Amino acid sequence: MADIVYVCDTCAAPAEAPKGAAFAGALRAAEPKGVEIRTVSCLNMCNAPLALALRAPGKVAYLFSGVQPDTDVTDTLALIRLYRAAPDGVITDARPAGRLRFCLAGRIPAI
Repeated sequence: MADIVYVCDTCAAPAEAPKGAAFAGALRAAEPKGVEIRTVSCLNMCNAPLALALRAPGKVAYLFSGVQPDTDVTDTLALIRLYRAAPDGVITDARPAGRLRFCLAGRIPAI
């Protein structure tokens, strides 16, 4: 199974339309190898849209909120590369992920 990036397709700032589906499309267009980009209707981070999660078998999972779909595609792709390169999913230096390193909402142990 590939690494999976879940993108909330219902997240939206007040008075704005959801941008998750378009953001997921932008990630897919970049063709990150070995990664499946999935949309999901709610990651329960409604207070800080847009939310995304990284998950893979045998790796820790991460949940991010406050992702800016108009400006964070490049940082998200860098985050995906860091996650792919970490055999256990543990990202020890998130600086290459730019602003997203400050958007981490949670880390879940591997199963």
